Amino acid sequence: MKTLVLGNGGREHALLTALSRDPQVSALHAAPGNAGMAGLATLHAVEATDPAAVVELARELGADLVVVGPEAPLAAGVSDALREAGFAVFGPSQAAAQLEASKAFAKEVMSAAGVPTAGSRVCTTAAEAAAALDEFGAPHVVKDDGLAAGKGVVVTSDRAEALAHAEACFAAGGTVVIEDFLDGPEVSLFVICDGEDAVALTPAQDFKRIHDGDAGPNTGGMGAYTPLPWLPEGFTDEVMDRVARPVLAEMARRGVPFTGVLFCGLAVTAKGVEVIEFNVRFGDPETQAVLARLETPLGGLLADAAAGRLGADRRLEWSDDVAVDVVMASAGYPASSSRGDVITGLADAAALEGVHVIHAGTAASGEDVVTAGGRVLAVVGRGTDLAQARQRAYAGVERIRFDGAQWRTDIGLKAERGEITVPETEGAK
Repeated sequence: MKTLVLGNGGREHALLTALSRDPQVSALHAAPGNAGMAGLATLHAVEATDPAAVVELARELGADLVVVGPEAPLAAGVSDALREAGFAVFGPSQAAAQLEASKAFAKEVMSAAGVPTAGSRVCTTAAEAAAALDEFGAPHVVKDDGLAAGKGVVVTSDRAEALAHAEACFAAGGTVVIEDFLDGPEVSLFVICDGEDAVALTPAQDFKRIHDGDAGPNTGGMGAYTPLPWLPEGFTDEVMDRVARPVLAEMARRGVPFTGVLFCGLAVTAKGVEVIEFNVRFGDPETQAVLARLETPLGGLLADAAAGRLGADRRLEWSDDVAVDVVMASAGYPASSSRGDVITGLADAAALEGVHVIHAGTAASGEDVVTAGGRVLAVVGRGTDLAQARQRAYAGVERIRFDGAQWRTDIGLKAERGEITVPETEGAK
């Protein structure tokens, strides 16, 4: 099975790594790819958001499956163009991708499907935003309605800061969604969908703030771990029954069946599980940890989803270990990024037991690998428990050097210490 993966980030490198373990996958290609992907796949200098160019490349390769990694190509309709050309595609249509591309659309779908989520208001003016901030109170949650690469959300107790973010979005011609704050630990759950049936991957938790202790501005994610020992029994089944399947049914009812991965960003609150947001692609950095533990061949799984043959009772196989990944970001991130800084120690890190390195913002420069974006690498550690997985991930981080490198030192630490608690449900009090 010749497989083409679109994208050049950490999630795409993690996908290629998992696909390379599938004996059904005969050849791997990536467009445009990054320095780390070159050892796994043939790279093609094609812009992933250009539908015509991607279709032409898929034809040249005779691709049996195209996996659309990032959100931008999905919003640009690349999956539609590929399907119209007769290719099997893992990734939703442009219309279905609105679940991520528009927070307002996602709220509308959840309301129609009866999915539990925070109360919200769609605002287009400063007056509307001010009224919504007062209605919901602090902490204030303000989300850009469109795509923002994981950095369009402000959560703050400072009303002036929240209003300023909304006003900046309005000035740029956008709208915002202001909503009630969901109090409780956050969980990411990827659900593989074929338009009708679905199967969940293992839950993970990521860390969105740049600094230890969840300080500083939001990023695209600074690390993740899986599984989550503190989750209540039956959590995944509850999400499938109350969130994923109702959304799939509602999308099908609207004539826009969802094929691809539905990324459910969730909060475990006193009211039970509630949806924070949806994404329509694998999440970065959770993918790096989740796919490290997947033993079911990934290529066959994604091909079955693309063909509508997942089945209602699909089961996946997982390793018994724990995976932790720590993101190493470039100087200035998330406000900016430093490019061209030489990275050393990659081979030393990868040689450690239970460690592998996923590339995101990297590029080749002669014989060197250099930084080429905000989030540069994700160092994955696997172990028999969370403590060992964390130790291995950070041992890998310590071997790698580039100017201005920054990372969090507390990925998975609270869980290791048993400090994460799930709120008691209101009905149980």
